[in-house]
Amino acid sequence: MELNRRTVIAGAAAAGLAATTLGGTAQAAQGRKPVKELFGTLADGTKVYRWSLENGGTRLKVLSYGGIVQTLEIPDRHGRYANVVAGFDDIADYAAKSPYFGALIGRYGNRIGKGRFTLDGTPYQLSVNDGDNSLHGGTQGFDKRVWDVEPFTRGSDVGLRLHYTSADGEMGYPGTLRTTVTYTLTRHGDWRIDYAATTDKATVVNLTSHVYWNLAGEGSGTVEDHELSIAAARYTPTDAGLIPTGELAAVAGTPFDFRRAKPIGRDLRAGHEQQVRAKGYDHNWVLDKGITARPEHIATLRDPRSGRTLKIATDQPGLQFYSGNFLDGTLTGTGGRTYRQGDALCLETQHFPDSPNHAHFPSTVLRPGQTYRTTTIHTFGV
Repeated sequence: MELNRRTVIAGAAAAGLAATTLGGTAQAAQGRKPVKELFGTLADGTKVYRWSLENGGTRLKVLSYGGIVQTLEIPDRHGRYANVVAGFDDIADYAAKSPYFGALIGRYGNRIGKGRFTLDGTPYQLSVNDGDNSLHGGTQGFDKRVWDVEPFTRGSDVGLRLHYTSADGEMGYPGTLRTTVTYTLTRHGDWRIDYAATTDKATVVNLTSHVYWNLAGEGSGTVEDHELSIAAARYTPTDAGLIPTGELAAVAGTPFDFRRAKPIGRDLRAGHEQQVRAKGYDHNWVLDKGITARPEHIATLRDPRSGRTLKIATDQPGLQFYSGNFLDGTLTGTGGRTYRQGDALCLETQHFPDSPNHAHFPSTVLRPGQTYRTTTIHTFGV
């Protein structure tokens, strides 16, 4: 039986169970005004701040640099807290060697082949940073920008509004893009992300969040025993450069079938050509629901050790599942432990990779007078 957050917090309070991280107890379920502190200074002297939020039993720490979720703490089946996202303790590591830990991604999440696309007859060349391709917005994407942060309380919710203006031509993208991303912790402990953007010239936009999850606790080891389900009967196969071929392939009879929950490690090394290319899972699933007016449930992640669960709802048409294939033991996280291959995973709600070069993919074009809006909701339980 899966319990909701209110049941977990109430049960932990009744049992008098104390949290094991950052002090306090699992009784702390009420929203608190976001707290700001200096986190560090970039090489050019720019100060980076960290904001701490707590509501409904969820604890969140966010950096002004990259909108990065540095830590996210939730209780297990016994009410014991752990940080369940990968990250660093200092700003220098984020600036120099982060594989997008916890970051906001833009202007275009995922890959664009050769860093090129044509819009309204005009060709554009983007910054390339993944072989010949552009990945997650290029060499200086939204993950490497300092965002203006505005805290808020709204009824029983607490949160942050993050603002960034990307100049016309930044990383090769047309148009001045004004972006606001809102992080909200609800009274039930859900983490909601609302993205909004406008432009003064036709452009392409695909924003997402690149959190690395380990529901057993950051740095605790492999996530291969985590059980995952994805409501998708198709996925987008890729070429050798991990760029979609344009095919929408059936998952049935392949290791990519997560329509019923299964341990991630069960078929991880099945030897499928697509897995060999990506060194595991690093693909976009074509969600059965398509684009929807409101967020709908599309994936569930469960850790059998701690009992923690994560349910994801979105209005987007795709989900990129990345199984942490390129973590190689060279990065040390907030808990002082190194991250090895498969020690965390990503579930990125999105439009499809390389959509500007595939007319039959859902469009990512944004024009003047339009507002890009999308929402993703993370619900935690046990």
